Amino acid sequence: MKIATTLLLTLGFGLLAAPVMADSIDHGHKDPTYQAECGSCHVPYPPRLLSRTEWQQITGKLDQHFGADATLDDAALKKINAFLNANGATQARATPAAGKLPRITETRWFIREHREIGAGVWKKPWVKSASNCAACHGGAEQGGFSEDDVRIPRQ
Repeated sequence: MKIATTLLLTLGFGLLAAPVMADSIDHGHKDPTYQAECGSCHVPYPPRLLSRTEWQQITGKLDQHFGADATLDDAALKKINAFLNANGATQARATPAAGKLPRITETRWFIREHREIGAGVWKKPWVKSASNCAACHGGAEQGGFSEDDVRIPRQ
């Protein structure tokens, strides 16, 4: 009886923890087209950081992708859009100014998580901007954003 109870408790806690653990997984690094195409210029941001609609706004203007031409062939764009639609948030995250594309760095979540970072850090030559996740997050290229791996450059 004791073994059965222990087994049931272990399985029960495992099932309760599964949704939390699954939520922490960065699914952005499971799609090879997204990883290769988007990750060739910057960290392939976790899709959940913007909504499906916001991602569609961004991929709809890849010829004007934040100052660069990131145009993709139709097949790659179709795969990436399907991936972002499947994994993006359901609610809008950003509130861009009229005519501007949504930016992860302007979401309430990003601002709250980075509120302790001084303005001077973003201007450091090895950081350059708030969108350069890998400057502080050692595992960002692989989808790791654990606070244990954060190394903030001195101001």
